[in-house]
Amino acid sequence: MPRITAIPSWKLRKVFERAGFKCVRTEGDHFVYVRPGVARPVVIPDWNEVPVFIIKNNLRTAGLSRDEYFAFLDEA
Repeated sequence: MPRITAIPSWKLRKVFERAGFKCVRTEGDHFVYVRPGVARPVVIPDWNEVPVFIIKNNLRTAGLSRDEYFAFLDEA
């Protein structure tokens, strides 16, 4: 399985949009995404490189597996 590496925020936002999340608001340089059935919002910073630990935390919050992440990443 490939490693999760830092990616630009626009690409990470596309991954979560393909997973069914909707951007409900922006706060400063952060995008807030929600999806019915997910208790907490996913917050994505608008950075050139989003660090791996933020990607992993967001995947855990969203309930997405690594396989789902890479499948959505290939579509983005």
